[in-house]
Parts: sequence; structure tokens; C-alpha cells
Amino acid sequence: MPESGGLELSCSGGGEVDRGVNPPGAGPAWAGTIFAFAEDCCHAEKMEENKMTGSSPFGLHLVHLDLKGAPPKVSYLAQIFPLFRTLGANGLLIEYEDMFPYEGELKPLRAEHAYSASEIKEILNLAKLHELEVIPLVQTFGHMEFVLKHQEFSHLREVEMFPNALNPHKEESLMLISAMIDQVVALHDGLRWFHIGSDEVYYLGEGEESKQWLQQEENSTEKLCLSHMKAVASCMVSSHPAVKPIVWDDMLRGVSEETLTESGVAQLMEPMIWDYAPDLDMDGKVLLIEKYRKCGFPKLWFASAFKGATGVNQSLTLIGHHIKNHLQWLKVANSIPADMLQGIALTGWQRYDHFSVLCELLPVGIPSLAVCLQALQNGGYSEKVKEEVEKQLGLSSLEIDTFMSESSGTFPGSDILTLVTQVCFYLKPSVDELLERNRYVTGWFSPYHRKRRIVHPIMIHHFQLDALSLLSKWNVMMQELQAALERVFYTCTIEEWMEENVHPSLHKLQEVVDDLDKAIQAQSYQLSQTAKHLI
Repeated sequence: MPESGGLELSCSGGGEVDRGVNPPGAGPAWAGTIFAFAEDCCHAEKMEENKMTGSSPFGLHLVHLDLKGAPPKVSYLAQIFPLFRTLGANGLLIEYEDMFPYEGELKPLRAEHAYSASEIKEILNLAKLHELEVIPLVQTFGHMEFVLKHQEFSHLREVEMFPNALNPHKEESLMLISAMIDQVVALHDGLRWFHIGSDEVYYLGEGEESKQWLQQEENSTEKLCLSHMKAVASCMVSSHPAVKPIVWDDMLRGVSEETLTESGVAQLMEPMIWDYAPDLDMDGKVLLIEKYRKCGFPKLWFASAFKGATGVNQSLTLIGHHIKNHLQWLKVANSIPADMLQGIALTGWQRYDHFSVLCELLPVGIPSLAVCLQALQNGGYSEKVKEEVEKQLGLSSLEIDTFMSESSGTFPGSDILTLVTQVCFYLKPSVDELLERNRYVTGWFSPYHRKRRIVHPIMIHHFQLDALSLLSKWNVMMQELQAALERVFYTCTIEEWMEENVHPSLHKLQEVVDDLDKAIQAQSYQLSQTAKHLI
């Protein structure tokens, strides 16, 4: 999914080059355009007013649940929804992906552990109980891997080899999308909005049908994109007239005002402008919003991030990165006409796409979510916000500018945060310290020695107890982590997270202990054979 750069900490190591996407920026020369908003609002005055009154410029504060990775059990959602509400959320943006219980011809889309229809109803009842308005999100153009990976639907790919984007030329594509939307809407009563995704439609225009279509002079990739978006939105409005489609805005940013206006999409949908960077270009955003207003969009949304936007295999959340992102969005909100803004979605990405590894688990990101919600609620960040978050989460100290090292708390899933932090800070370093920097291991029990089961008897006592003690310590902690994860997640999530973040280091340690046992046994056998010959 969309991301922005930042400090990355993965339990398994490694790095990732981020690919943040931002709309065209604006330098000082465009200041006159920005000041055109002065009649509607003054950024500095409104920011100060919001801080003084403890108010938010956003109507809806949506917490995004990205269910394409590590979907929580319903029992955990029952624990965490009240906290969301207490912290300032009043809505949920639920990206179902393969966790929705599709029926009939769509049944192959279900994950093995997909929620049942009754569980969906339970989630919605819990949301209603805690006054959290639900907006479903179903991808309808890009990020369609969970659909197009299946053989039954692979013929609907834009590019035959790639399962990411839907072919916008086939009538069956629209039928598929309509069926998906209809099934989701059917389980949701009283919907006001429905998010149809449509971000990052990579390789659009590179399919064979698109190439032929683009040969006509008046056609372009932008028009092709808008045409499909319009078809999906029109179909939705026709079938569900009370529901307004929302769309990610990145595919609209580069489209000219003329083309965007002529397409007619502004009357059908509301764009959600996303940017997860801590230094997002405020002036550029204001200009982009003005462009959308001129093109006829009367309402729009913002999307920030509280986790899952600083590295594809990120394991811990750097709160400071996300706080800065929200403070920038507050500045943007206070620099535009208030009546344009519907709300903000605080995204919490769990995977960058259907096939990527997991990033921060939801319980790990709760402190970041709490701070960001409270900052929005209070119109800024302050010591008062920090103290309130510490109180609500049961934290002794909230660390903003570094990864939380002392992460004990009392909120649901806080034990997972504590144990994941231990793994990320200490597991790999402690194993590497023993295996790569202990002179007795590197000097007298190298891979050469291990392969031939050779070990100097004098050297054994210099590292055997250290290895056994370290292995015992981590095995006990992993049992605690396994139990904590089982209370929140399904087996497949636990297996994936452990295999990615724990097993590589733990297996290395276990193998050294096993090889040492084999070497000692081989040595004992040789001594016994020598003794027999002497007798």
C-alpha cells in the first residue's frame, strides 16, 4: 500500500527503499493562490483556536482496519473498540479484502480464516454500540491481487502476468466489482459511504486491449482510469443511491483540471487525499484541494497513517513520525474551507500489498494511534495529550522520538507490544553476539568445526552454558509471545510473524546447541573406542 519514508526497525533486519507519492508541490511563487483561501479561513488563527478550544476540524475520525494481513479475532475487536471511542475515534474504515465471507461465485475470494456473516454482524454491532460509524473499503481497480490471483478471475487482469490491476475494458470486470460491492452492502445497514479504493493502479494501459484503445488520438491513460472509476461509482449509486462512493485520490492528482471536470466523476464520488509523510507539503496540498474544488468536488477526505507506512517489514512504530504527519494534516485542514472536509482516515496498513510481509501488528501501533487521535481531538500535540494517552493506555512513559523501549501498558494487547519490543531489540543482537562475536565460538566452534564435529574439550565450558542459557531464555519468552498472539490473532498470522521475525535467529541458536551436543557425543565415542583398544 502507499507509504512514506522513515526510520525503520524490523525484527529480522534489512531495509526498504520507500516510494512515497505526493501531489505536485508548490513553492513560494504560488503564495498568492494559497491566500485566495483567506476569506474562508486563516491557518494560524484556526490552529490557535483549535488548541484553545480543544476542538478538531474533522467531522469523522476513522480508524482504518487493514484486514489483508493479521486480521484480529472478533473477541479482540470487542476489547479495542471502546478504547478507540475513548481516544477520539467515531468511525471505522474497514478494508475487508479476503476476510469478507463472499458467497456463490465469489466464494474463492475468502481466506481460510475469513470472518463468517455472523461475525461481520457482530463486528458491526460492536461498532454501533461504541458509536463508531462503519465505512467498508473494497478495492475495485488496483490492488486486486486477492481476486486476480485466483484462476477463476485471472482472465480479468489488465496485464496477463500481473494480478494487481483489473482490465477496465471487459464487461465482466464491472459485473465482478458490482457483485462484490452488493454482497458487502447487503451485510451493512444504513451505510452513508463506501470506499471503492482505486489507488496505485500500476501498469494501467499496458494490457493488450488498453494498448489498442490508446492508439486512438483522443484517448489517454488518465481518461481510461477515470472511465472505469466513473463506471464503478455510477453502478454503485444506481444500485445503492443512499451510499456515496469514496476513492483514493492518487490516480486523480496528475489529471488536468479540464479532463477531470469533463469526466463527470466529481458529481459521483468524494476523493480521499492520502499522504503519510511527516513533512508533507502543506502548500501543495492546499493547491491540490483548490484544484479538486474547481473540478466540482464539493466534499473530500484526508488520510494520514498511524502505522504501516515507514517500511515494508517494519515491526515497531516510531510515534514521532506519525505525530508529525497528523500535525501537518491539521495545518492543511485549517487552511481550507471547513465545509469541504468530511473527515480523516487514520490508516494502519498491515501489508503494503496482498503478497508482502506483515508490518507492525495492530497492538504494537495502539500507542501511536492513541497519540494521533488525541492530537486531532485537541487540535495539536501537547504535554496534556501525552499525559492523557499515558493514562488511557496505562503507560509509565510514552516515548515519541524513539522506539518505545519500556513498553508495558494495560491496554488490550499491550503484552504483545512488550514482547515484540523485546524480540526486536534483543533477540537477533543477543544471538549474533554469541555466534559471531564470542571468540570461543568463532575460534573453536566455527562452521568447519561444526561440520566435522570437532571441539576442544577445554573450550566447551567457555560457551556451552551461555548458549544453553540464552536458548532457554528465548524459548520461555517465545512461549509467552505465542500465548499472547493466540489471544488476538489466528494461527496463520502467528506462524507468519514468528517465521519472519523469530525463527531465523532462534533456529541459528538451536543449531549451534545441537551441533555442540553432537560434537561432544562424537568426542565421547572416540574416547570410549580408544579405551577399548587400550584394554
